[in-house]
Amino acid sequence: MSKETQLFVTCIIDTLYPQIGVAVVRVLERVGVKVAFPQGQTCCGQPAFNAGMRSQARSMAEHTINIFEATSGPVVVPSGSCAAMIRHGYLEMFDGDRQWSKKAKAFADRTYEFTEYLVDYLGVTDVGACFRSSVAYHSSCHLLRDLGVSNQPRALLAAVNGMDYIELPYSEDCCGFGGVFSVEYPQISAAMLERKLTNIESCGAEVIVSCDAGCIMNINGGLHRSGKPPRAMHIAEILEKQEK
Repeated sequence: MSKETQLFVTCIIDTLYPQIGVAVVRVLERVGVKVAFPQGQTCCGQPAFNAGMRSQARSMAEHTINIFEATSGPVVVPSGSCAAMIRHGYLEMFDGDRQWSKKAKAFADRTYEFTEYLVDYLGVTDVGACFRSSVAYHSSCHLLRDLGVSNQPRALLAAVNGMDYIELPYSEDCCGFGGVFSVEYPQISAAMLERKLTNIESCGAEVIVSCDAGCIMNINGGLHRSGKPPRAMHIAEILEKQEK
C-alpha cells in the first residue's frame, strides 16, 4: 500500500510557480507516495504574522488548521518559510489558548518541509533523478535557521545523476527577500541581494537551487534586472528530471 501525504502548496507556488507544485507531486509519486490536495487551503498567514497583523494571521491559521484537521497523514510543504510558520509561528500565536494551542501542536507535529520529508521521514535520498548541469545550493533562511534543514537538500542533490555540484560561497547568507522585510527595508534588501548575486557569479554554476520559491523569485528577479538569464530553480524541479 502506498503512503499518503497531504500537500500544502503555498501561495507563491500556487500563484507564480505552479510547475514547482507539479514537480513535488511527481517526485513523491515516483517514490511511492499517494499525494492528496485538501481543497480550501489558502495562505498560512505568515506575511500578516510578520507584519504584526496578528488577528488577520490568526484567522488564516485557524482556517488552515481546520482544513487539514479533516485529513490524515503527514503534511508536506515545499517551502521552508511556510513550514517554519506552521511549526513555530503557530505555536507562538496560539500560546495561552488551550484549545487552539493543542490543535496547532498536532498540526505542527505532522508537518514536514519537502526535503525533510523525503530524507528524514521516508529515508530516501535517491529519487532516480538525472540533471546534466552544474548546480550550486542556496540555503534559505527559515529552512536552515528555524527548521535546521541543511544536509537533507544536499544529500538529495548528491544522488542526482549527471550533476556537477559546486559549492556556493557564503551559501548560508540571506538573499535579501524575507517577504515583508524586502518591502520595509528595500535598500538593505537590495544590498544583500547584490552580494548574493556576486557570489553566484563567482562560483560559475549554471543553476542555483533553493527550497523556497521566495528566494527563487528574488534571485531570478535580480539576475533579470542585471540583464542575465534567470537560473534559480526549486529543488523539486531538479529532482523531477530523469534521463530521456
